Amino acid sequence: MPADARGRARAASERLDAWLLEQAYPLWADVGFDAASGRFAEKIAMDGKPVDLPSRGRVPPRQIYAFSVAPELGWTGDAGGIVRKGLDRFVRDHLRPDGLSRPIGGEGGDDGPVELYDQAFALFGLAAAHPSIDGGLEREARALRLAVRAKLGHPAGGFRPEWPQRTPLWSNPHMHLLEASLAWTALSPDSAWPAMAQEIIDLAQDRLIDHDSGVLREYFAEDWSPAAGIEGRIVEPGHQYEWAWLLLRWANRTGDPRLQQTALRMIDLAELHGVDQQRGVAVGELLDDFTVHRATARLWPQTERIKAGSLAANLTGQESYWEMAAGAAEALEQYLRTPVAGLWRDVLLPAGEFADEPAPASSFYHIVLALNVLREELRRSDRLDTRAS
Repeated sequence: MPADARGRARAASERLDAWLLEQAYPLWADVGFDAASGRFAEKIAMDGKPVDLPSRGRVPPRQIYAFSVAPELGWTGDAGGIVRKGLDRFVRDHLRPDGLSRPIGGEGGDDGPVELYDQAFALFGLAAAHPSIDGGLEREARALRLAVRAKLGHPAGGFRPEWPQRTPLWSNPHMHLLEASLAWTALSPDSAWPAMAQEIIDLAQDRLIDHDSGVLREYFAEDWSPAAGIEGRIVEPGHQYEWAWLLLRWANRTGDPRLQQTALRMIDLAELHGVDQQRGVAVGELLDDFTVHRATARLWPQTERIKAGSLAANLTGQESYWEMAAGAAEALEQYLRTPVAGLWRDVLLPAGEFADEPAPASSFYHIVLALNVLREELRRSDRLDTRAS
């Protein structure tokens, strides 16, 4: 096995890609998708059988993304058919006449509660499917964007997490709304998409990120000050990585060196305080004094560590970030050792064993996106080497 960090990352990438193409995509295209109804399974049990659960609004868009990029990753199954059928079912089950997405398929009516988190993923899924749909999906995405602002916009900036309104305010759905805005910015000439991205980044810089410590908080009071008590002190290493990856992309697009430094500091803090060195994984939660608040380690923070590390490695040229990406990719592999190939474990407990529970479909998007980013950043590093030689 190659000893250098980038070589380790490349070797892990090749192993993970083989798992994805040979085991995960075939299983989730078969057991995880009902071609007759167009519905995606919420979970698959460790015996390889789908779990019968209501359809949550955040899951079909994630699966639509995962299969939309399958051909470019090398999968030769009917990805296009899955995307089209899955999108049709999602529209019927979840999208209301006002464009907003219902949290549970078919429930709540057109005046029921909505969550910003679901709207962000609906936008993201529409962006993923847009290139493969005749006529595109820009009209639907615009209607949803306008409905989000009308229903969930906050007078002090940003958006509320739910309607009917509640507090605390929450940074996490803004991160996914930023992700969706960046996806549409790459697809559409509509200037409202980069404007929304900049608005969210401004909120992050002004309110969400603590300028003294460099951490991004999770929960906030009505005026965007930190929420009272423990809630206002919670910091998630996985979100440090995930936000940082998005901020680095925007900084690279706009040429903003201060934003890049902010993002790199977020990564470095997560790496220093949020990784359990004994288990080699990013943990669930810290407090703002960097003490561990929740030591369980879910799968998704490991994927965000891959993305942040590999992008930072190419933007900075620092080998330490390839070390980080390689370590994260190797950590992810342990989650994929399951009785039925193509599944994953979701929760690594503090004592070192995995929770015995079904594989959630919602994690597939995290895995596919991380492996796609790692592959692309390794290719970019090769191109950078060629130019330098």
